[in-house]
Amino acid sequence: MPELTAELVAGLVGRELPQFAQLAVEPVEPQGWDNRTFRLGDELSVRIPSADAYAAGIEKEDSVLPRLAGRLPVAVPEVVHSVGPSAALPRPWSVRRWLPGNTPDATAGVDGTELARDLGRTLRALRDVPAGGGPWAGRHSFLRGTHPSAYADEVQRCLGDPAHSGQAAAARAIWREGTSSAWSADPVWFHGDVAVGNLLVDADGRLSALIDFGTCGVGDPACDLVAAWTMFDGSDRRVFRETVGLDDDTWRRARAWALWKALVTVADPDSPLFDVHSRALPEILDDPVVS
Repeated sequence: MPELTAELVAGLVGRELPQFAQLAVEPVEPQGWDNRTFRLGDELSVRIPSADAYAAGIEKEDSVLPRLAGRLPVAVPEVVHSVGPSAALPRPWSVRRWLPGNTPDATAGVDGTELARDLGRTLRALRDVPAGGGPWAGRHSFLRGTHPSAYADEVQRCLGDPAHSGQAAAARAIWREGTSSAWSADPVWFHGDVAVGNLLVDADGRLSALIDFGTCGVGDPACDLVAAWTMFDGSDRRVFRETVGLDDDTWRRARAWALWKALVTVADPDSPLFDVHSRALPEILDDPVVS
């Protein structure tokens, strides 16, 4: 697989979409984990999966995003062109409309309470989009939207590490509570990776876009609530919970999802998410909102 560089992307665009061949190509910083994004002129971007495992996400987004457009209180990416695998790049890729804004962590003056409220409203609206025919949660969503017990073996392995001996009892209790219920309503849309890097805010610090739907699907929305611990503290976390409007059992499953993600991430100090989840782990273990 060739290295995903601006030169490679410019060549792909020139061959596959010659109408855009004169547009400048520049990498977007910071880059995502599952996909690489390049600016294409002033109004477009190119999105390419970073590994074969993420290729299905590109194809799924191309079919899902038109269904979600205009149904949320914020923007979602708009697909302009979809391009299949070729000899030059054996993975699908797509061109999207460029969305203005910056991530909340790179924007000064963002009000955490307003962000919590905006995100809660957005996820509530996402659940209200008709889900019929949507992709059921499964391997394509990396099991997001299924039951958290799908990752029980990884949690058990992490809790067997002596480094977690002082936390193991509390963690096991959270895990038992979080895996003792299941989503019993009709499947609803979930995003699957609600993280600060997948949110854009405008110049006033208000949420303006939700991006990266590569792990989306229909199923249990509990996985989308992990943001309560990775993005919000104290009163802002409570505002998020009140606004998103889900029951206690769903929040307990969400806490189990958050516990799994934090445990497996802090076990890998080289992970780009290490700092986020190492800070979140104490909050997950001792959280007054969902205890």
